[in-house]
Amino acid sequence: MQLLHTPIYPNGLPALEADLLPVLDQNHTYLTKLIKENGGFLPYDQWMQAVLYAPQIGYYSGGSTKFHLEGDFTTSPELSPLFGQTLAIQVQQILQQCGQTTILEFGAGSGALAESLLVALADLGLDQVNYYILELSPSLRARQQARLAPFADQIQWLDHLPQDFVGCVIANEVLDAMPVHLVQRGTDEQILEIGVALNQEPQIDSPSPFMLVGRPASGGLLRLAQQRLPQIAGYRSEINAQAESWIREMGHWLKKGAALLIDYGFSQREYYHPQRATGTLMCHFRHFAHDESLILAGLQDVTAHVDFTAIADAALEAKLDVLGYISQAHFLMNCGITQHLERLQAQLDLNNPVHLQSWTQQVSAVQKLLSEAEMGELFKVIALSKDIDPPLVGFMMRDRRDFL
Repeated sequence: MQLLHTPIYPNGLPALEADLLPVLDQNHTYLTKLIKENGGFLPYDQWMQAVLYAPQIGYYSGGSTKFHLEGDFTTSPELSPLFGQTLAIQVQQILQQCGQTTILEFGAGSGALAESLLVALADLGLDQVNYYILELSPSLRARQQARLAPFADQIQWLDHLPQDFVGCVIANEVLDAMPVHLVQRGTDEQILEIGVALNQEPQIDSPSPFMLVGRPASGGLLRLAQQRLPQIAGYRSEINAQAESWIREMGHWLKKGAALLIDYGFSQREYYHPQRATGTLMCHFRHFAHDESLILAGLQDVTAHVDFTAIADAALEAKLDVLGYISQAHFLMNCGITQHLERLQAQLDLNNPVHLQSWTQQVSAVQKLLSEAEMGELFKVIALSKDIDPPLVGFMMRDRRDFL
């Protein structure tokens, strides 16, 4: 095995609360045992699976997930209900073509998106929507059930993928949380698979007993890395085979309808750009973003950007249609977010300080959703469908499928 990296504390990282130190020690014990059971080399996708989803210790499964402003990160639906109200326009069009009023949301977070969607769809005349949620995190499921209690007769939580589904599928920031393979070109052009090993000589002030190591890649992972990585020695990036497999599975269970996948990422030519030589892997802890994924194991979020070309290719393999690929900003504008904002303004008395404060907050949130410097450009929306006629309203202008 080749040593590639030992972790350090990023400058500016918020301090870990004292009551979480024993939890971190327990997580280290679990992960150390897991590495030993795997012969001293744990492939990175298995490391990411463990620190995010292992029972009791995983970031999502162990109760460390925080989607509020005091937590680790904030998603679009939490910024403003206008996000969900705007998305409802596209959802309504899909449901009308399906002849069904069924929605399936993956990874519903705090429940904010489901709440705003159900309210908005009722305003549009769809007040009998059947809303399914597939949520892997027990703590998030409990939070969703509390928040969505007023819609209890419309919502059902699932434990498994449906075998047959007709309707609209929604996945907001789901693909980025799927475990990824890490690969790197060696100095001799050999492709290395990156994994996690135990640091046999840890420093006294080391933030983690783990280190990144590499071994020769093989099989399908080797073939994909040879196809995708630039011919640059030392170039490192990710391959999200699990996300691609998930899309191929969708081709079996989605019988009629469309999936709206919203996430941050790029087309493949941008994803594996020569200047992106260290990949896209990112961690989030108390709203602080960094790239040290071996520290704070189980207590921080670990994500990778989405290769939307790979997602589109997997969809086509699965006999799904790719009906659109667009920036979040242009998707929301196509669906009328500025008109929603204008209607909200008309309902408020801006001479009232409380109304003025609310209006200012909503304007600020919409600016963040649309701004190229914030979420508007980095986040993309891709529509995958079966037996749905184009065009979809959210992709009418500035569709970027030609860039995939």
